[in-house]
Amino acid sequence: MGGRLRALGRRLPRPHTLRARLTAGLVVLLAVSCAAVGVAAVIELDGFLTGRLNQQLTEVGTQFPASLEHNGKTPTDHDADDRERGDTRRQAPGTFGARLVDGTVTNAAVVPADEEDSTTDLKVALTARDRRELAAVPVGGRAHTIHLSSLGRYRVLAAVGRDNDVLITGLPLESVEAAVHRLEAVAAIVFGAALLAAGFAGALWVRWSLRPLSRVAATATRVSELPLASGEVTLPPRAPESDPRSEVGRVAGAFNRMLGHVEDALTHRHASEERLRSFAADASHELRTPVASIRGHAELALLHPDPVPPKVTRALERIAAESARMGVMVDEMLLLARLDAGRPLERRPVDLTRLVLDAVTDARAAGPDHRWTLELPEEPVTVTGDAHRLQQLLANLLTNARSHTPADTKVTVALETRDGTTCLVVHDDGPGVPAEVQPGVFERFTRADRRRTEAGGGTGGGGAGLGLSIVAAVTEAHRGSVQLESRPGSTTFTVKLPSGGATQGRGELRDQPHPA
Repeated sequence: MGGRLRALGRRLPRPHTLRARLTAGLVVLLAVSCAAVGVAAVIELDGFLTGRLNQQLTEVGTQFPASLEHNGKTPTDHDADDRERGDTRRQAPGTFGARLVDGTVTNAAVVPADEEDSTTDLKVALTARDRRELAAVPVGGRAHTIHLSSLGRYRVLAAVGRDNDVLITGLPLESVEAAVHRLEAVAAIVFGAALLAAGFAGALWVRWSLRPLSRVAATATRVSELPLASGEVTLPPRAPESDPRSEVGRVAGAFNRMLGHVEDALTHRHASEERLRSFAADASHELRTPVASIRGHAELALLHPDPVPPKVTRALERIAAESARMGVMVDEMLLLARLDAGRPLERRPVDLTRLVLDAVTDARAAGPDHRWTLELPEEPVTVTGDAHRLQQLLANLLTNARSHTPADTKVTVALETRDGTTCLVVHDDGPGVPAEVQPGVFERFTRADRRRTEAGGGTGGGGAGLGLSIVAAVTEAHRGSVQLESRPGSTTFTVKLPSGGATQGRGELRDQPHPA
């Protein structure tokens, strides 16, 4: 039974919103109250009317059943035969009387509705069950309720007659039951209407009471839709506060204080980011000249005609190589700083097919130990953007595939256009990107595990970890996206760019932040 009730409870629909729950709770409490009042009223009325009926039984006494005791005969005016009749004088219609001798019913009659009608037979046909129920009525006790097959429910009282027989008097419960049923019907209608009215009014009241909470939720929704990852963020107006003594007012006040703390934290973070970007840009700009000077002096010293010891020559070569690598790193950091600062990019039609051909040609020359494959559409693919930055994006992707995969790795570069989007795909069958590195592979200075780097795999290599971050920054500046899917034996970088006509890149929007 308990399992079936739990299953039924799980199938019943449950309100999800606080407003619906409060309204449902109010209606349920009111329904329980109405049911309690209705049940109490019905029980009280039934008890009161039954008590009045018991009093009437006591007042009536055993006059009617006693008149059945000696079988008095009264001739009718129309029949030659006599009918056994009891004394129905001063008896209410429907009064029942019965005489029992040694537990056996010898006479049973009921007062008709028309006492003047002498033709009506007063006798009652009793079933065996009726006789057993009459015989079970206690003598001299309180009134009892019995059910007679042909008459219905009766309230009966038994007493000892003059001949030591048992005389039973009964009054019908029909009027009592009719009054009780009428009260039940009226209570059901009135309470049902009250529940409907209370439910409607309660829903309006709860909705009005929770209106400040709805405004808090609307404000929270607007905040959740803001790009909070980086950059300057302007939070929406605060939620209106109501009475601080109420629960809703306290929630609104706490929420507004939280928004204030968040706004202060975002403002400080943006200021810190701006200082960091300015430092990176200034440092990169200032480092270009000394790095170029170091590289120039090292190359000039290598060109000196006088004999130079081998160790000095090796040191000068390393200085020239490292200064060249540092120069590339400085240029990359300066590019990222410019993109972060919102420097505008060129917006011209770019033949991406030509850029892919040139980039793969350069990669094949730089990595002849790899197998390079091209998959290009028959028609040229054109996008709108900065040709130099897109070329740098391609070069970084191919350099990443060449530097971090072993020899004889197959690298496939595919270009296609579908649904207004140009897709550039760089796929290799190398060892793949470690799973722990993949979530941050497009972040700056991300390096793979040193052991995989030495073995020829991973994403770090000998670089500074800025190549893929430049890919992500340039892609986003062109309103595109870049994705990585990698597992052992298959690594795929997919760059998606808007096809065709002019686009507005993030690089043109100085007031929009760029992710770090």
